[in-house]
Amino acid sequence: MKKLVLAAALTAAASTAYAGNMAEPVMEPEVIVEETSSSAGGMVVPLLLLLAVAAIASN
Repeated sequence: MKKLVLAAALTAAASTAYAGNMAEPVMEPEVIVEETSSSAGGMVVPLLLLLAVAAIASN
């Protein structure tokens, strides 16, 4: 009786473990984020201007 219960449990576990089918998997397109360098260039000019004003004020 124990062997019959064990065989039934293994058969049930094997049949529910099947997953998937023959359909092709759907791949989502990869998102690429490109950083722009214009924001970094816009930050350098005010810093240089601030340094120039500080240098003039210290003289």
